[in-house]
Order: sequence, then C-alpha cells, then structure tokens
Amino acid sequence: MTEGGFMKKRWRAIAASGIFAVGVIATGFVIIHKPLPKPAPIVPSRIRLNEILTNDMSDTPELAGLDRKVRSFMAHWQIKGTSLAVMRNDSLLYAKGYGWADQECGTEMEPGHILRVASVSKLMTAAGIMVLQERDSLHLSDKVFGPEGILDDPLYSSLIKDKNIYGITVEHLLRHQGGFWRDPMFSSRDIMLQFGKSCPPDAEDFCRAVLGRPLRFMPGTSQKYSNFGYLILSLIIEKVSGKTYGQFMKEEVLNPAGCFDMHIAGNYYCDRRSNEVRYYTHEGDGKYIEDYSGNGEIVERCYGGNNISVLSGAGAWCASPAEIARFVASIDGDPGVPDILSQKSVAAMTEYFDKETFSLGWNDTDPGKGWSRTGTFSGTSALVKRFPDGECWILVTNTSTWKGPGLARYTDALFKSCRELYSGKFPEQNLFEKQY
Repeated sequence: MTEGGFMKKRWRAIAASGIFAVGVIATGFVIIHKPLPKPAPIVPSRIRLNEILTNDMSDTPELAGLDRKVRSFMAHWQIKGTSLAVMRNDSLLYAKGYGWADQECGTEMEPGHILRVASVSKLMTAAGIMVLQERDSLHLSDKVFGPEGILDDPLYSSLIKDKNIYGITVEHLLRHQGGFWRDPMFSSRDIMLQFGKSCPPDAEDFCRAVLGRPLRFMPGTSQKYSNFGYLILSLIIEKVSGKTYGQFMKEEVLNPAGCFDMHIAGNYYCDRRSNEVRYYTHEGDGKYIEDYSGNGEIVERCYGGNNISVLSGAGAWCASPAEIARFVASIDGDPGVPDILSQKSVAAMTEYFDKETFSLGWNDTDPGKGWSRTGTFSGTSALVKRFPDGECWILVTNTSTWKGPGLARYTDALFKSCRELYSGKFPEQNLFEKQY
C-alpha cells in the first residue's frame, strides 16, 4: 500500500463536537447565530464504590463454579490475588476478590482494593483527550510540535532535529503512529547514564532522549507501540487544561464518571494507598533488579525496578475493577450510565479499521470480538474486555507471571469459558446503585 493510500485509510480527523444552529434574522445587515441549547450537565454518581462493595454482595451458590474456575486459573499461574468485575448493559452484576491482597499482612482480596492497571491507563488518557476536543480546546488533527503545534515551547523545538516530527498529530500519538524510534519509559538508568544525571529522569529528560533522534517512519504511515507517545499526550493535557495531568483527569474525567478512588501509583511498597494491594512477581532470574533511581540497591522488580509515577497517562493509574467498569460504562454509548462523552466521541474511540491499527485508547475494537484493553507491569496484569452483547469483564491481578503481556490471552480464554457457563446465572442486581 502506498503512503498516500495508508494515510487516506487511517487518518480520521475528528471535528470538534460543538455544533451551532444558524438562525438568520434579517435586521438590516445583522445575522444572528443562535447556539443550540446546551445539554443538561452530567450528574455523576456520588456513590464511592470501593467503600461499600464487599465479597458477600456477589456470593451466590449459582456462581460457585465460577469461583472455582477463577481460583484454578490463579493456582495454575501462581497468582496471589485477583479482583474480578462483571458488568452488563451498564449494570454492575458482580464484583469479587480472590486470594490475598497482602498475604504477609493476612489481608484477603476484596472488590474495594485498588491495583496498578498499567496500560489500561491509556484508555483513561484517551478519554481525557476526547473531553478536551469536545470543549474545542484541541482537535485530533492538531499538530503536536513546532510553531503550529500544541507543545510549541522552545524546549521541544530546540530538541527536534528531524523536521518530520513536526508532522505528528494528536491522533497519531493516540494510535501509536508517531514514528518514534525509541520508547525509553522503562529505561531510567540508561537515561541517567546518557545525560550524566545523578537523579531519576523526568518527562523533560525522556523528551530529550527521543525528540533529538530521527523518526523510525513518517507519522501516520505505520505504527509502533509507544508509551512515550502517551507521556506526550499527558503533557498535552497539562498544557491545554492548565492543570496537572492527575488533577485534570480526576476533576474533569474520572469524578464525572463516578470514579473517586483512582490514583497515580507510587513506586514502592511504602507509597501504597491504604486500600492498595501488595504486588508479587514470578519472573525467575529477572525478579530482582537494581533500583531505577541508580542508588545501587537491589530491589524486587515490582517495587523500585521502574519509575511508575513518571509514566503518567501511559500507565500510572491504580484502580479497582469495579471502578474501571464504572469508567467503561461512562464511555460506551449505552444509556444505563450517563456518558461523559458524546456519541460522536464514543464512535471515534471505537472505530475499527483493521487488526494492524490501534483504536483510540483501546487495543482493539473489532466489532465481531468486542473492545479490549490490556495492561501489564511487573507485579500486575489487567484485562478489560467489553463483548459485543454489552457484557464487560474486568480482571486485575497483583501478581505477574513469566508470560508477561501474554497472560492476557489466557485471561481472555477464561472470560469466554466463564461466559458460556455462567453468564445467565449472575444475580439480578446493579452494584452501582448500592447505598450501604
């Protein structure tokens, strides 16, 4: 396929969502443009799910077989703790924890525990970009760098040697089509050596490491998964909104969606939230590694092996599967939970091209298979899968395995097997509406 053909097929410049009706009233030469009435504001749920949900709420004899299958899955992969949520048509039917949230402290997993969700964070970041587009604060077709770009600061311009970088758009970053050769987000110590730093690199250092190099391919003509691209999207959110990434996401995206207990993760066990799990690894010789900060200490990879916080919108969020379900319900176009996005934005995020093209925030939105979003770190694995019939399954573990990202394929198989056997046996309830 020629570059032009690829571009014609892939590029979808999404127009701003603000639509105005034009009413023409002739009074001399005056033409009045009357805006359409604004839709009623979204009134988010004030229920704090993680404070009220318990395993007892999803205990039922009809689902004892489901419990056994999940526990068997955990035993096979040597997973310490797992949290599962099942939603159908925007109703939360099931939310339950299995195994240990913190084995050393004797804390069993409950649905209110939060876990690192790694690249599931990208789905949240993409929704944040769509919120800004609906406010006409940016457009997916906007250039990112250069005099006409959003990030037009001298810092970025001084770094860029390859002028093709000026062709990168917001949509290219969302679809991993920016063309960056390097993705250094898990190479903190290498960046420190490269720049002779004695402290861990920040976002500016990562930009220095990437933007000074030529692109791997012309923006929009191919794709290569890029955590760095989503770091740039986080910086775009900060520049456009005037708030920190975390502040904007909580105030303008997550809280309106009814999600009140999502947080940027820390790097060490001592940084965890009061209801955050302990993380575990089964990675053989790679379980222990030098601390990302370069202090010379040897740490367990899930606690100090990487600087998770600096990942920002690429992979830093902690959340419970129940609140992730609530978030998906707010961006899925279904009427059960008020959406924080317009139908146009939902359609843009889930538009499917082919298996070689990432959707916006989602990994894949094949209409025949459903929408999926995965996430993997040392110490965690997550899969969000919304099936074509409107049923959404979310599973997050506090243990990583030697399969790494490959575990998601087996989790998907678990979902399919459990749906065949137990989809019709879930209790008729909506845990989103629980008041106690």
